[in-house]
Amino acid sequence: MTETLMRSLDAGYSALVTGASGGIGNAISRQLEMDSNCAKVARLSRQKNGFDLTDENSVQRAADMLRSNEFDLIICATGALTIDGMGPEKSIRQISQNAMMAQFAVNAVGPALVVKHFVPLLAKKKRVIFALLSARVGSIGDNALGGWISYRSSKAALNQIVHTAAIEVARANPLSLIVTVHPGTVITQLSDPFSSGHQRSEPDEAAKRILRMLDDLTPHHTGGFFAYDGTTIPW
Repeated sequence: MTETLMRSLDAGYSALVTGASGGIGNAISRQLEMDSNCAKVARLSRQKNGFDLTDENSVQRAADMLRSNEFDLIICATGALTIDGMGPEKSIRQISQNAMMAQFAVNAVGPALVVKHFVPLLAKKKRVIFALLSARVGSIGDNALGGWISYRSSKAALNQIVHTAAIEVARANPLSLIVTVHPGTVITQLSDPFSSGHQRSEPDEAAKRILRMLDDLTPHHTGGFFAYDGTTIPW
């Protein structure tokens, strides 16, 4: 059953999803492909076409491959909580230089490279949306539990990267919207080991909520950090 999820974009809009083989990225791609207003969805992922956001050459090659396209919507659905078997720390005693560097490579530096190479592919002088998945635990103001230092810090860095980039992009296109998004707790491999006692949503439902929320935001909201329900999350 088709429906129109992104009413604020021009009819026949083009979309790009990076991290499209992950639980949320795949669901977002599916929902966009079923959106009656969407003409094209391009997917990038390590699994499908070797897209590696920790390698700038890989990111640049992917952008060059799509250079003849203009996108109205780009969603970076990448991210990792457990890397090379190393999960989030429960104590400062567990901080590992290598594990922390890996978290920043995937959750902050990688998305920054996606912004660098894919912002030029956004359509010009019209409403465009560039959304990157963050996490509520990346909020400094909302942190009352502690722990998860590397993951929290990498997502906080991502929020600053996107906020700063949004200011620059808005100078060239005041109709642009670039934001970070907390998707909620979704039934994915990423959240499986940490889901005990937490209510989780199905990926397709989470994807719909994210897209509808983005559709409701305006250029005034660019650079912000939002939950899937549209509420602003403190920095």
